[in-house]
Amino acid sequence: MNQFFATFLSAGFWYGVIRCATPILFGALAALMSRRCGVTNMAIEGIMMFGALVAVIGSALSQNVWIGLLCSIVIAVVISLGLTMFKIRMQADEIMSAIAINLFATGGTVFVLYMITGEKSNSSKLANPVLPRIDIPILKDIPFIGEVFSGQNILVYVAIAAVFVIYYLLFKTPLGLRIRSVGGNPNAAESVGVSVQKMQYIAMGISGVLSGLAGAFMSLAYMNMFTAGMTAGRGYIALAASNLGGAHPIGALLASLLFGLFDFLSNSMQQMGIAPELIQMTPYLATVILYSIYSYMKMTEKRRKNKKLAKGKAA
Repeated sequence: MNQFFATFLSAGFWYGVIRCATPILFGALAALMSRRCGVTNMAIEGIMMFGALVAVIGSALSQNVWIGLLCSIVIAVVISLGLTMFKIRMQADEIMSAIAINLFATGGTVFVLYMITGEKSNSSKLANPVLPRIDIPILKDIPFIGEVFSGQNILVYVAIAAVFVIYYLLFKTPLGLRIRSVGGNPNAAESVGVSVQKMQYIAMGISGVLSGLAGAFMSLAYMNMFTAGMTAGRGYIALAASNLGGAHPIGALLASLLFGLFDFLSNSMQQMGIAPELIQMTPYLATVILYSIYSYMKMTEKRRKNKKLAKGKAA
């Protein structure tokens, strides 16, 4: 027990929590953007996986990590816009389309990896550069705080900045207002001259950029290679974090940190002699519990509103 509290209060533990929360945060912001435009993007898991693989391949072939990052973003945007096209132009069910993309990513990434490297498990044969870590001047010299926040990978700071960029975009710009109106009531938005399809394509393109950053972080920062199934359900956890955060960027940040806490806690538990099966299920069990609490709170709130509405009609 003393070891647990010592680990919990160490700077290294919280450094790891922020690191684990970063891909979830990118995914949660991606889910938030798609939800705000009225599209349920269940394909974030698959998009992240494709982004992670393409990032490694691009950086290895070019020996330039930034080209690898750009490749991840491009493939993620293409897939996201393809999903939008399936929904808008082909009238396909977006959930079924997303499931197809996720299943395709599971086998497709392994197939592409095998074609390039001859391996099915990881890309260790590809010598790819990785994204750098940044030491923040002055902050790095502050005890504890500097150890937690300085020296993180550059995409960690990009993720934090993205929270405020997305907040400003959605709530402080005309484009954000149009996106939110399309997601809230597309018929009303269209009646005042807003192109519903255009707004959905734009929002899903931004969602793709964020998903690509999540995938690139997994293979160029969280690890230094691609491994089969390396996203490990983080795309689905990101969807839960987005909903738990109320489809708001700040809420998504807090929810992602919470899920990142459980994710890194599962890694720390390995040193405490706890059964590995329990360790592996910790992040997903936390997802189920937290999302159940969120759903119960929303259901209770809806019942309360219905009761007030019924009393008002009776009066």
